[in-house]
Amino acid sequence: MVSLPIERHLLAGRDLADRSYTEPIGVADMAAAAGLSQAHFARAFRDLFGVTPHGYLLTRRLERATALLRNTDHNVTDVCTEVGLTSVGSFTTSFKRMFGLTPTKYRAAYAAPRVFSLPSCVVRRAGRPALRSFREDPAPPPDLASEASDSSNRGASS
Repeated sequence: MVSLPIERHLLAGRDLADRSYTEPIGVADMAAAAGLSQAHFARAFRDLFGVTPHGYLLTRRLERATALLRNTDHNVTDVCTEVGLTSVGSFTTSFKRMFGLTPTKYRAAYAAPRVFSLPSCVVRRAGRPALRSFREDPAPPPDLASEASDSSNRGASS
């Protein structure tokens, strides 16, 4: 049986952190996904990626928290649980350590402007001309004299 390089195992653990950061996973789960012992996984992960597995997972969670703080109106407690953390105090401390601001101050400084979209039916209605009928102006009634002259002109030009 061919053995996979250690990097492939480590990527499996990192991929678990990337896709499941909202769940209560830890280094043991990442090591299990990699098929390595927890100690060997932690040491090799740090050597390859330059950060501990716990630090990597926390970074993913805090990066997602910044997006939620900028683009939603969820309160800080909800953001904390949405990114897979359970302690608001630890979340706030880690957030401030990484970004230099508390989550509340970060939201105040970097929140995206609120843009409200209108339903497309309202947009279409507002874009219609004010004076408009369903049909164009009615065609004038056919005049027998004009029909006769039209048919005689057609015959003369042929």
